[in-house]
Amino acid sequence: MLNRRRQLFVALGVALMLVLGAGAVAAADDVESDTGDVSQVQQMDNETTDLPVEPPTEVSHPGYEYIRQEGDTEEKIELGEQLFLDPRISETGTISCNTCHNVMEGGDDSRPTAMGVHGQTGPVASPTVWNSGFHHTQFWDGRADTLAEQAEGPLVADVEMGMPDHEAALDRIRSVPGYVESYEEVYGDEAESTDPDDLITLERTVDAIAAYERTLVTPNSPYDQYVEGDEDALTEQQLDGMETFQELGCQSCHSGPMFSGQWEEPESGEGVYQPHPTFRENEQCQEYVEEYGLMDNPGRMGVTDDAADEFLYKVPTLRNVEHTAPYMHTGQVETLEDAIRVMAACSLDEEVSDEEVEDIHAFLTSLTGEYPDQEMPRLPNPSGESMIPMDADTEFEDMEEEPEEDMENDIEENGADDEEVEDTPGFTIGAAVLALALVLATALIGYNRRTEQ
Repeated sequence: MLNRRRQLFVALGVALMLVLGAGAVAAADDVESDTGDVSQVQQMDNETTDLPVEPPTEVSHPGYEYIRQEGDTEEKIELGEQLFLDPRISETGTISCNTCHNVMEGGDDSRPTAMGVHGQTGPVASPTVWNSGFHHTQFWDGRADTLAEQAEGPLVADVEMGMPDHEAALDRIRSVPGYVESYEEVYGDEAESTDPDDLITLERTVDAIAAYERTLVTPNSPYDQYVEGDEDALTEQQLDGMETFQELGCQSCHSGPMFSGQWEEPESGEGVYQPHPTFRENEQCQEYVEEYGLMDNPGRMGVTDDAADEFLYKVPTLRNVEHTAPYMHTGQVETLEDAIRVMAACSLDEEVSDEEVEDIHAFLTSLTGEYPDQEMPRLPNPSGESMIPMDADTEFEDMEEEPEEDMENDIEENGADDEEVEDTPGFTIGAAVLALALVLATALIGYNRRTEQ
């Protein structure tokens, strides 16, 4: 009996050693795999040769870690999010970065051109902020190399946030103790003093906003899943559209995992630009040029003052493009289907059938990724105090009074139209009362006459 127990214990010990040994070997293999050639691993993970239709890119969405910069801490990102969503930094306290780049939607404002303070509108449509951290330059004309540089302009632009200068915007931020504390937490080690004037600078403000904007990425779209090997991630129509997309040559501009021709060197200043329209002699394109005002803006020439850059624009990303209507730099093309037709005629010199348009549209919807949850942050502000001057909305009050004054002046100068007067409720009631009075008077006169007789 004792020998049997000893044999049992020995057998269990050997089995345990074998299990531990196998686990150690597996762990060693994992370590070796993790420390191996990253590019080789990515190439293996993104093998596309066995897929039913070869995709236009070999790499799926790179994800946030690809563009994350050293120093993009949670505290800095949180501060940047507050600044991005804070309308009090605008002249009237009504316009924030999020007003024109709504992260609760497609990252734009769904308008042909953005509306800023006092109802003013800009010359071009707002591009989406989603995945903008992968771009080499910012704005349609590429006038800013980085996200931080891009954030400087709208603060003082007359048609956007409208502050008289950057110092005025910074003074608004400095007036809030909660913001001062956040800047101390994020930038205190590099700042030479805790004085708000020294601590809260333009460079640090736009640096925080840029850190937040880099988190706005949308990976794991159906297309990404397909590139990574899931053959069933796309529908038959989407696969047909992907083939048509490549056959027409769309990827000659909209290349790479961002479908914008730019991603490997984000914020490098080396933008990817294309003329729009390209084939101006195309009769269909000529109609689109006139209908959508495609040549009303000088494009990149407005930045470089070089005639060779006229009508050049940065290639926009096609990620989440189904959510960023209206389209083109003019924001005049209302539907994605019409945008496909415009690009085919004006950029590819092609006439596409309705079936091809529907297929390409289906494929483009496969580029919609997973949006990270966005929560409205609490903005720092002491109770009973405001960052915005009391007279900031004076011009709005004047604007609201103008329509009523204009209407009164029109009536005084031109008089009321007879048909309009007859349709007004007051006139109708008055006429009814008068008619009733006449009826009663007639009845009384008749009664008196009969009584006298």
